[in-house]
Amino acid sequence: MINARDGLTLGLAAPAGSAAVEWRISDTPVPYAEAVTAMEARVAAIVTGQARELVWLLEHPPLYTAGTSADMADLVDARFPVFETGRGGQLTYHGPGQRVAYVMLDLKRRGPDLRRYVASLEEWIIQTLAAFNVRGERREDRIGVWVRRPDKGDGFEDKIAAIGIRVKQWVTLHGMALNVDPDLSHFTGIVPCGVSEQRYGVTSLVDLGIPVTIPEVDMVLRREFAALFGGQTVGSTENKSPGPRSASSASVPGR
Repeated sequence: MINARDGLTLGLAAPAGSAAVEWRISDTPVPYAEAVTAMEARVAAIVTGQARELVWLLEHPPLYTAGTSADMADLVDARFPVFETGRGGQLTYHGPGQRVAYVMLDLKRRGPDLRRYVASLEEWIIQTLAAFNVRGERREDRIGVWVRRPDKGDGFEDKIAAIGIRVKQWVTLHGMALNVDPDLSHFTGIVPCGVSEQRYGVTSLVDLGIPVTIPEVDMVLRREFAALFGGQTVGSTENKSPGPRSASSASVPGR
């Protein structure tokens, strides 16, 4: 199937002279509600020009999130807390060993094009995977970044990363989740993103035989982000969350 997103222009660099994007890494799992509250506050500050754009890398304790188009019949076993969330998409899992990137960028300045933004997030993941000799691919009829699994059978593919975003006054919230070394059995409590066909599963870098750590992945994520969204980032590693909601918002299906 031809993927229309493959034909989109990729990358959304900030205008010349823009402030560097803050790059933040939390080194202990962040509770989901705390992360959402912090993200909402930061986005409100970006909207009013009181804060830099931010990429926040973190892990969550084991949990499930339900996007705006979630079918709760896909919640097979609620073994972990379930959070309704304003991002687009359906049910997904977050937990230790999964690198979550919450991306807060001002698309009003970079270019108000949601399809291009989502395609650029996909490309960020694809190029990061390529650095570890893993070929990630888009699918027009399925959400996320996928890896072919001929070792499992003809036509088998596994999802290695999910994307789900929301925008408020053209500032983005939420982002992507890349499976580095999560407990893949935790995904069996849901039908991930509503994809139920047996030939479509879930994988991770370690599951694919790539002995990589999250800090190693973070280094590549930062490099590949700069290639697509601009080269200036400033940041640190810490435990604290990034510091009123705005009225105008929209969500995009999780990818």
